Amino acid sequence: MSVLFPKVNKPREWDHRPIYYDEEKEARKDRLARLHRGSFREEYEQHKQQRAARQKARLGFWLALLVVVGLIYWLLR
Repeated sequence: MSVLFPKVNKPREWDHRPIYYDEEKEARKDRLARLHRGSFREEYEQHKQQRAARQKARLGFWLALLVVVGLIYWLLR
């Protein structure tokens, strides 16, 4: 059988998918790569700590000002 009908390999299939440049898609991919999962929470936690430090400093300022005003009032009385 193989003498009369030799085995012939099939030709390779043509699998060409054209590549188009989509600027919006590339920009979207870049933004998604920068925003990894949980980044909003991390950002919130950082700002929360900074906000707490600022609030603590502000409270210390007002307490010191209150003490100074109290001392001035006590000395002038």
